[in-house]
Amino acid sequence: MKPQKYTLQHLLCITGMLFCLACTEDKPKEVKPETVKVQKNPFPFYKDIEVKPGLNFEIVSWGKGVDSIGGYQILMSDSIHNHYRSVAVDRSGIITDAWNMDLDNDGNPELYVQLLSKKNVSDLHVFEYAGGNFNKISFPSLSGNQKKGYAGNDKFSIKNGDLFRSFPAKDSADSSKTVTKTYQYRLSGNSFSTSEVK
Repeated sequence: MKPQKYTLQHLLCITGMLFCLACTEDKPKEVKPETVKVQKNPFPFYKDIEVKPGLNFEIVSWGKGVDSIGGYQILMSDSIHNHYRSVAVDRSGIITDAWNMDLDNDGNPELYVQLLSKKNVSDLHVFEYAGGNFNKISFPSLSGNQKKGYAGNDKFSIKNGDLFRSFPAKDSADSSKTVTKTYQYRLSGNSFSTSEVK
């Protein structure tokens, strides 16, 4: 009889241990949130300009190292006619804005890319898209007379379809005073003319 009792005790002990093991839970593993790397925008400037439905121009600048040196590209997408073109341009300056207008009213879009070429001096690059190509139009620098008292801080604006450039300048009569000079630009035959607005 002793052997049965001993075996029964063993069976009960083993059953109890199995029961205990079956009832224990593994602690849930600690879930660590995945770190998602946020990639910095690789392009310092990007703008999508829709000229008309289906015709878009995208301006994208790039460059590593010094912000003011690099390049930019104008990408043309004519999704209606499945026609795509691009032009790459070196830049010396930081692109601050870009827009489209047809200053000479010839039906061909012109793209104006504004760059901050020095600490406070702005410049424009102008491209006309005509006949499936990008044609660069030279934007005139300020003449010696226009530069009198010039200290930068140019502002370009469009009013009633006309292009204007204004900037503060020292008054030629009194150097302690500052006046605002404004110039209007006209485009004819891919050539700009300038007149001062009084």
